Amino acid sequence: MSIRQAPTRDEPPSEAAAQYLTFVLADGVYAMDISSVREIIQPGPLTPVPLMPAFVRGVINLRGAVVPVIDLQARLGKPPAVAGKKTCIVIFQAEREGETIALGLLVDAVSEVLDIPATEIEPPPPFGTSIQREFILGMGKVKGRFVIILDPAKALDVDEMAALAAPGGSPATAG
Repeated sequence: MSIRQAPTRDEPPSEAAAQYLTFVLADGVYAMDISSVREIIQPGPLTPVPLMPAFVRGVINLRGAVVPVIDLQARLGKPPAVAGKKTCIVIFQAEREGETIALGLLVDAVSEVLDIPATEIEPPPPFGTSIQREFILGMGKVKGRFVIILDPAKALDVDEMAALAAPGGSPATAG
């Protein structure tokens, strides 16, 4: 399976509509390019891993593979998510040192897959969001409302998250 990268803020998106998986976190609706999503699963037993940043909830066994589970809400600088009936884990593919790895994102609920034309995606606002601006790829306009489109290359940068787990990692972003 090939991974299609979402356009960065520095390069103009193509005019065709891209598909985005939308999901809910406590304070709103977020989206990410569906091309990197492998599957959506129900939360199961998590094995905590010592000395990890607060946003790393632990690891799961996914068909014999060890998959770290990231509390996306905590990663975005908010209080840790509280699991509910609709809570699920979105398994997506990330790159680290040229290798494709699987990561799980703990979200409150998955909504739907939306086609968002490039013409309906605005750049991230210079102020007024409650998450780090560099984590936002853009603001998708859908039915008169905005959906925050995350930039997985920044928000879910495996190398940065690994650095946060290392001794001396920055506790400010660790949760």
